[in-house]
Amino acid sequence: MSPDNIDVLILVGGQGKRLRQVVGDRPKPLADINGLPFLDILIRYVTGYGFRRIILCTGYMGARVREYYRARTDDVEILFSEEQAPLGTGGAIKNAEALVRSSPFLVMNGDSFCSANLEHFVTFHQEKNARLSIVLAYSDKQEDYGSVTLDSSRRITRFSEKVPCADQSIINAGIYLMNEDVFASMPRKRRFSLEYELFPEIVSDRCYGFVSEWPITDIGTPERYEAAKRLLSTQQFQ
Repeated sequence: MSPDNIDVLILVGGQGKRLRQVVGDRPKPLADINGLPFLDILIRYVTGYGFRRIILCTGYMGARVREYYRARTDDVEILFSEEQAPLGTGGAIKNAEALVRSSPFLVMNGDSFCSANLEHFVTFHQEKNARLSIVLAYSDKQEDYGSVTLDSSRRITRFSEKVPCADQSIINAGIYLMNEDVFASMPRKRRFSLEYELFPEIVSDRCYGFVSEWPITDIGTPERYEAAKRLLSTQQFQ
């Protein structure tokens, strides 16, 4: 399957409480990165690989996101899945199920960036006949992200919670390919976490890790936001 036939869900509903002291007038995904909203960087990243149908899973200050992207005139189709109360990363995807047309579909966190090769990621998912594939990255900050354990075939064997670790770990980069049947394994409740309530339950069923050499950049705190502006200033997205 080519990227132009794969839906992209971007999770942009978080409240961004830690960032409000420096970005209080807009939702976190619209935080300015050298004159460009962070979410624009994510969208230009995926469209650069040929993805054309994007579902924004909105929540906190979602009207600002809708207002901004409804004015777009390019050839990208942007839809909105709106949550009226916080649903968590898993609940946000479940809430968008009726809009999803493709299997697999791509999911991305709306507050982090990892420049993995998405064309290779799609090929990896298909070759592994995976149900779930996750982009992974190397980091020495396991306490911030949690880590993933792989076997020799790149099958994921364990998810570990966020705990201090002296060694470099392989961490979840917040980019996923999921087959449509993953919806059937989601909890019945509306609000839940992908990382803590879904992934550990399906880890034994064709879950694979695609290891990228690119680091993760996120804007979750004022310090990381400033670092992101420095790091992303060297990349071209316009």
